[in-house]
Amino acid sequence: MGYFRDNHKINVVYDDGQLDQIRPELLGRLIAEYRIDQFERSDGWAEIGIDMIRGMGGPSYEGSERRVN
Repeated sequence: MGYFRDNHKINVVYDDGQLDQIRPELLGRLIAEYRIDQFERSDGWAEIGIDMIRGMGGPSYEGSERRVN
């Protein structure tokens, strides 16, 4: 199972329209630096500045941790 987690990439669209796949640990930094416009998550594409994004304000999550470590 660890093999698949290590090779998982996230689809992103940079601010210049270029498509790419990145390692999950880079996503937060690219969002904070305003270098990407969209990224794909399990329920579809999230657009920065429009869709709710974890850690970017909004109500805090009170449920159990669901992210893979």
